[in-house]
Amino acid sequence: MPQLKPFPHTPDQQLRHLGWDWMLGTDTGPYLTNELLVITEAEANAFAQAADDLFEMLVAAGQHVIDHNRFAELGIPANLIDLIKFSWDDDQIHLYGRFDLAGGIDGLPIKLLEYNADTATCLPETAVVQWAQLNANGLDETQQFNTLFETLTSQFRYLREQDPDRDPSLLLSAMRDAPEDDANVALLGEAAREAGFRIAYAYVDEVEFSDVEGIFRQRIEDGQYESFSYWFKLIPWEYIAIEEPELAAILTEAVRNQQVVVLNPAYTLIFQSKAILKILWELYPNHALLLETSAQPLAGQPCVEKVLFGREGANIRLLDATGQVETEVAGDYDEWAKIYQARATLARNEAGMYYQAGVFYAGEACGLGFRRGGQILDNTAQFVGHLIG
Repeated sequence: MPQLKPFPHTPDQQLRHLGWDWMLGTDTGPYLTNELLVITEAEANAFAQAADDLFEMLVAAGQHVIDHNRFAELGIPANLIDLIKFSWDDDQIHLYGRFDLAGGIDGLPIKLLEYNADTATCLPETAVVQWAQLNANGLDETQQFNTLFETLTSQFRYLREQDPDRDPSLLLSAMRDAPEDDANVALLGEAAREAGFRIAYAYVDEVEFSDVEGIFRQRIEDGQYESFSYWFKLIPWEYIAIEEPELAAILTEAVRNQQVVVLNPAYTLIFQSKAILKILWELYPNHALLLETSAQPLAGQPCVEKVLFGREGANIRLLDATGQVETEVAGDYDEWAKIYQARATLARNEAGMYYQAGVFYAGEACGLGFRRGGQILDNTAQFVGHLIG
């Protein structure tokens, strides 16, 4: 049974000061818990090692996809393949991603559920909020596996070192009317600022794109246009490819022409596709960190049906050993092809809620947080911080 440590003080005041009211659960149940999950140092180290090992395996799987032209299996739109290959061969940095893992606590083995490589969120919760929970209750910040902000800053410094002649200007963009996305983008911007970048924010509909000149935004204060050498987008690559094919073509040429570096790079779509789980199982069959995954339901065993590019638990179905649906979550992604992954055992508390670990990777494993909810963790799940005790 997961061990929880309740706290008398919450970071609500600090969150309101930051403008992160969306975390306070005013419309639904509380998103943040007033307790931390207690784990051992050995468990924290095991999560870190698992993420480091899994990323190495993903890189090998990505090379396999490129070498054997398996893009169609991954559901990758054809109009992104050239940019994917270019960004891979150009060794463009994968800024960060988040591994979703089953187990790792309560004596359960760690298993990869998926890797959020392109537009991973939960940055503020992991980097700031759970630290604030420690701070508000007089605990030592070293009692967490949490160097996420510092490691992101190091990633941005590495970007500058990798190309010292490129202007360190970064434009960060998300979609409108998504305060959670705004908070994630703001945290990344602060990490970049600490690394010496000149930063600015603009919703994607405010950004100007040119295949010859790169990326621009118009300043509100004087109406002048300013260009940026780097663009971070919290907008999925597959959305750009399908919904905005002209933008995909412009970005392909702008990146090839060295006018802009896009973060995360296009090749992260290889890691984002759930079909990479099937390829990992092919390359590393029966690996201790992996779950059997196939393009067809797994005969005679319970499995999870996932769409290739679903998010927040949408369009997931749990199947029993006969292939019958036990439970499912609806969503907007059902047109995508599906994969079938063996069911993992998740830690569960007395109230019947399940725990799933999220380990951030930014050049190395650097931060741990947990989500808690039903058998299928969707956008109603809670965030639970941790305490190494």
